Amino acid sequence: MALFRFLIFVNAGTALLFAQSRTFTGTDLYKLRSASSVSVSPDGTRLAYSVNRNDGPGRPYSQLHVMTLADGRSVSFSKEKDPSSGGEWSPDGQWIAYTGKLGDQSGLIVAHADGSAAKFISTLEGTNSPLPTTGRRFAWSPDSKRLAFVNAVPGPETADASGDPIVITRYLYKPDYDEGLTHFNDNRRLHIFVSDIASGQIRQLTDGNHHEHSIDWSPDGREIAFVSNREPNEDQFFNYDLFALDVATGSMRRITATENAEYQPRWSPDGKAIVYLGTKRGLTDLETTMEDTHVWLIDADGRNRRELGAAIDNRQLEANWSPDGRWIYLILENRGSNQLVRIPAAGGRVETVVGDSGSVGGYSFGKEDNLAYTFASPRDLAQIFYGKPGQASKKLTDLNAELMAGKQIADVEPLTFISNDNKYEVEAFLTKPVNMTGDSKHPLVVIIHGGPHGQQGPAFSFRNQVYAGLGWATLMVNYRGSTGYGQKFADAVYGDQNGNEGQDVIYGLSAAMRRNLWIDRDRLGVEGVSYGGQLSAWLVTQTNIFKASIPTAAIINLVSYNYMTYYNQYEQMEFGIFPHQGNLMDLLWQRSSLKYVAQVHTPVMLMHGENDADVPIAEAEQFYIGLKDVGVESVFVRYPREGHGLREPKHVVDSIDRSIKWYEKHFPPTR
Repeated sequence: MALFRFLIFVNAGTALLFAQSRTFTGTDLYKLRSASSVSVSPDGTRLAYSVNRNDGPGRPYSQLHVMTLADGRSVSFSKEKDPSSGGEWSPDGQWIAYTGKLGDQSGLIVAHADGSAAKFISTLEGTNSPLPTTGRRFAWSPDSKRLAFVNAVPGPETADASGDPIVITRYLYKPDYDEGLTHFNDNRRLHIFVSDIASGQIRQLTDGNHHEHSIDWSPDGREIAFVSNREPNEDQFFNYDLFALDVATGSMRRITATENAEYQPRWSPDGKAIVYLGTKRGLTDLETTMEDTHVWLIDADGRNRRELGAAIDNRQLEANWSPDGRWIYLILENRGSNQLVRIPAAGGRVETVVGDSGSVGGYSFGKEDNLAYTFASPRDLAQIFYGKPGQASKKLTDLNAELMAGKQIADVEPLTFISNDNKYEVEAFLTKPVNMTGDSKHPLVVIIHGGPHGQQGPAFSFRNQVYAGLGWATLMVNYRGSTGYGQKFADAVYGDQNGNEGQDVIYGLSAAMRRNLWIDRDRLGVEGVSYGGQLSAWLVTQTNIFKASIPTAAIINLVSYNYMTYYNQYEQMEFGIFPHQGNLMDLLWQRSSLKYVAQVHTPVMLMHGENDADVPIAEAEQFYIGLKDVGVESVFVRYPREGHGLREPKHVVDSIDRSIKWYEKHFPPTR
């Protein structure tokens, strides 16, 4: 039973609006907003949060706001459509640190809670290097006089790799997967800096050819904990460890020395221990996405390392201490939802704090055990809630109230079925059309998630709701390999890509059709992004059940992909050896959609970002020509300025509108 309960208030005016229901269209995306990065002030009177927006000229952007909890009024830290984000309170509550624009300068800024007395601290450079998970970018000293931050500086390869000619010497020479604006790694390195707030003086505390990031300042003010990979060849051997940096001397000490990965350290309130996320398996890849991260504790001196979250066989995220140090809070992936739970720091029973269907995105502690968190429900994107464990929480934001008024929102229902090999119970989520009648028949689009180590669930999905407004159902199958169902289930795709996990999708579709006779078997579509795109292409080489397919950012040739992606050791991670070892090269070709292109009879519309460094666009190019060669109706849509998947709202809207037209063209008329 969840310790939080939602309070819902409906007035007569709201009832009238619901009577005037309308459905979603693609352009509604420009109006949708969501809350993120919530942070309660030390005195518990204010709340900093970011609002994510889609109405700018380019990619989505966020804007920082500070709300007074007593009256719910908010102050924006951005002018017009300028971006801002962050919201880290100084321990004395006098300042808030954030990234944004001040005059003609952009970077790290501090200001009072009402936005006054703003000071520009430093430009804040990033890097497009393909770094795995990172944590906090800036952190206050306990006395509120200094601010540590992570900034990027050029590395030794930067000049050659950006010259004419371009000279490449690194294994990881391509940029991060979602960067989309450049073709090559900028080779900059992340280092730790400290600014004195009163004088404005800045000191660089670390340097060299490694990255230091994910920082947290110790309660005694002497050290900053951080994460770094100190392997001699960190491009090819991924091994994050925890370190502590002496702020006065700049000397470092190693806290962990494992062959595992450690992420996102946070000091205990008394400074005696550190909580972090970690894995158990030895790593040789850029990052393992197959293994679930769990919560670990270690004494500040590096002794007594222990796994606190061992009793939970699910992926654990965003661990942090309660203010009194008694509890460790964390976000838990569980059967399609992201829940907020807590574990006694001394060990003990796990308690669910927010267990409702949907997704907790972030959380922060106020005074007297108050807790603020963001939550995306089945009926809206993330909003902010505030309350005490065991009591009803109050909804503080309603960012989409105007857009949602009168909208008819489709219901999402879970269903489970037994896999084709009788090894697993697999869960899927069916979004129903909004205009069903007793005898109506409706198309269904299977939407496959990426990863493969990810999950879909009941939280609000804009694309699914647009389809529902057209009278179409959507089905999301958490096939084997998905997270949120335990480590054994996540491991079940190992060495078997385009295998039984594809059968899970087909079996899920069959189960949905058997149990819902209103689904029109003659009007079925399939789509997905990344691994979901890969399966969307693979399945139409194996079955003719779908009338149309839309693979986005899809791997088509597992052999060529391995040697073009920035994620060069992905296949090694997923199959256990390099492609050139054993007979893996043959197996990869056997599991590639391109090998079976002559078996495709389903019309295919390929979508891809021009600068995708994860799944290079050459994957789509191969399949497109192959489809044309065998006479299959096909279209190739290339999106400029995009990396892996689509980010610019106008591109997302375009993809939705094109997808609708593609399905309408190929779904036979209603009988």
